[in-house]
Amino acid sequence: MELFGATTLLLIAFIVFILLSITQARKGKSNGNLPPGPTPLPILGNILQLNGKELFKSLNKLSEKYGPVYTIHIGMDPIVVLCSCDAVKEALIGNAEDFGARGHMPFLDRISNGGHGVVGSNGEHWKQLRRFSLMTLRNFGMGKRSIEQRIQEETQFLMEELQKSQAQPLDPTLYFSKAVSNVICSVVFGNRFEYEDKEFLKLLSDLNELFKGFSSVWAQMYNAYPKLMGKIPGPHQKTFIGFERIQEFIVKSIRKHKEALDLNDPRDFIDCFLIKMEQEKDNPETEFYMQGLVNTTFDMFDAGTETVSTTLRYGLMILLKHPDVEERIHEEIDKVIGRNRAPSIEDRSHMPYMDAVIHEIQRFIDLLPLGLPHKVTRDLKFRGFFIPKGTTVFPMLSSVLRDPKQFSYPNQFNPGHFLDDKGKFSRNDGFMPFSSGKRICAGEGLARMELFLFFTTILQNFSLRSPVGIEEIDLAPLMSGFGNFPRYYKLAFIPR
Repeated sequence: MELFGATTLLLIAFIVFILLSITQARKGKSNGNLPPGPTPLPILGNILQLNGKELFKSLNKLSEKYGPVYTIHIGMDPIVVLCSCDAVKEALIGNAEDFGARGHMPFLDRISNGGHGVVGSNGEHWKQLRRFSLMTLRNFGMGKRSIEQRIQEETQFLMEELQKSQAQPLDPTLYFSKAVSNVICSVVFGNRFEYEDKEFLKLLSDLNELFKGFSSVWAQMYNAYPKLMGKIPGPHQKTFIGFERIQEFIVKSIRKHKEALDLNDPRDFIDCFLIKMEQEKDNPETEFYMQGLVNTTFDMFDAGTETVSTTLRYGLMILLKHPDVEERIHEEIDKVIGRNRAPSIEDRSHMPYMDAVIHEIQRFIDLLPLGLPHKVTRDLKFRGFFIPKGTTVFPMLSSVLRDPKQFSYPNQFNPGHFLDDKGKFSRNDGFMPFSSGKRICAGEGLARMELFLFFTTILQNFSLRSPVGIEEIDLAPLMSGFGNFPRYYKLAFIPR
């Protein structure tokens, strides 16, 4: 039995005492023929069998005993865990409609204000918002030359900023957050922000803390006992306060957009949403309303900032640990692009090693090891087990990205996983960092474009140096809950 630590155990004991005082355990509720799993304790469920700092490893260990499809209880709620490449793909791809809803996760529900926006919603609300968002993003250049130019422009602002460091070691966290965020900000808000803008910097800090909080033990405790944890002080409350500040910024921006709105000339995503709201103002069943706009804007701002910037930060730390890989990238860049022009997305097809390295970085860092929760949309039989409608499902993306059947060295960083014997880029069915099926990340195309252009431009202009020895660089995440949050580190950007 793996424990969270003395402080958390005291918290658990307090929770148990309060819960036993104010509620009764659910009785007589049949879960049907759910997949097997460890016997849950009253109130606690299986929480004492999970290591809060390495949640995926705990869940993976349980799969060794109960198989690739099993049930755990978080608090009193049963959750079906899918823990193999075959099981995840069979569910999300082979049974996409049945597993296509967003599952219950109180921490996520709190962020989505009870299921508004694209990430946390379901049903017709989700379908209409996703369709509208994808169409609007395409109209503003997503997947086209215009968005590539925006990324290229932002990479140059980043290069100028890194040049100012004069090869002195720095923490790259905010540098990457500022640059990546400005790409999505230009689409959603209609403008980029100066790197020294204090309000912008505060927003990015809050976003970083939100991802960190989402991966923490406190978030897992909140998911188990949301009503109680909502009243208990702790780091999770600070996370929610930061989220509220971001929402306040978005609401303020929407007000400014409304004041200058031209129904015939939308400037950005917010304008397009406001126009849609105006068009449907007499429709009592409309899915386009203010809270939906606030949360959809947040979803884009958050996902369009944290995932790519964290991948960049984690990726460069990996290259510090593997200088031979960096050297080979430099050689390919010099051969294909040279030093006198900016990289373009067309270069990717001529740079198989760079492409393989980026794919391997995404696979190795395993940014969202559990994936976001799904739930089944009807009563169904899956692999011989009955899963009732509404049951939450964890499709363990980590079990796909680290499947030994798909990757020869699943726990090692090896770009060869995406190269054939002739050195050409080779796709792998186990590559699923953006999830799959109906809930696949809507921003996958933008993220792939950003990762290539940012990584390539940085390594075209700089060599990387660590102020500590290679043996001191620890690639293990600082915390691993629903996200793998990398350790903070410093590096120097040496002009080439």
